[in-house]
Amino acid sequence: MLYECVIIGGGPAGLSAALVLGRARRRIAVFDNDHARNRVTREAHGFLTRDGIRPDELRRLGREEIAKYPSVEFRNECIVSIESAGPSHYELMTASGKIIRTIKILLAAGLQDEQPNIPGIERFYGTSIFSCPYCDGWELRDQPLAVIADKNVFRLAAEVYTWSRDLIVFTNGEGQLTDEERRKLNAKDIRIVDDIIAGLEGENGQLKSIQLEDGTLVDRTGAFASPLWSHPNHFAEDLGCEPNQYGGILTDEYGRTTVWNVYAAGDAAHIVPSQLIIAAGTGSAAAIGINGDLTNEFFE
Repeated sequence: MLYECVIIGGGPAGLSAALVLGRARRRIAVFDNDHARNRVTREAHGFLTRDGIRPDELRRLGREEIAKYPSVEFRNECIVSIESAGPSHYELMTASGKIIRTIKILLAAGLQDEQPNIPGIERFYGTSIFSCPYCDGWELRDQPLAVIADKNVFRLAAEVYTWSRDLIVFTNGEGQLTDEERRKLNAKDIRIVDDIIAGLEGENGQLKSIQLEDGTLVDRTGAFASPLWSHPNHFAEDLGCEPNQYGGILTDEYGRTTVWNVYAAGDAAHIVPSQLIIAAGTGSAAAIGINGDLTNEFFE
């Protein structure tokens, strides 16, 4: 069977694209390995009509809505390689060795995070430590908060200040603040701690304090940490897609990459700002681009 499009990634971007293409009666398959970037988060925010929903529930509802369109298939499999099979289509191999043929590909697998090198951070991440204040700042409003980052710490601190004035910046010994940035933070009564973080204290995912290398405990009930991110696969690079200025996949307004018949949507392409509703929007736009291109090619 030759699919008109294979979507790699079943998050908001991939599901939105599947909905649009399903309604356009296109033969598509969505491949997803249930390894979402926000899988450790208990609630997703900022998605109109679904504010506070569990991420897995949002995906479940999306699949349920799309299931009524018979031309859409869902496969809980992992794609491991993509190769061009000439000018007309691509061949994708699954982890089980199956070969999938498709005319077009939508890369929508998002990003994967690597948390700062702080002992025990995984016990709190997604419950009282987060990465995006736009996603979780409201829930931590007016609490004693920490900002922990190796890079872009000033920017993150300035954003978090919107939600809480009781803020301490931890550079964790990296010293990524300029003298001017330190002056600006001090002017807002934001304390800066340059000591190395030795550990985090708390129970059941709730942060209580941050322990410094000399044993000092600094009381904090929440934190925002800036993780390092990477692409979960090398498909864009292998296919020759050009990156954008942020390290994402360069696309036009309809998700077209610099490689013919390859499209991208969601966090993998639209690195900043990163929000579920933005990812969903780029998935919808990419699907319109895919359908439009298929239509134009049919009438050539």
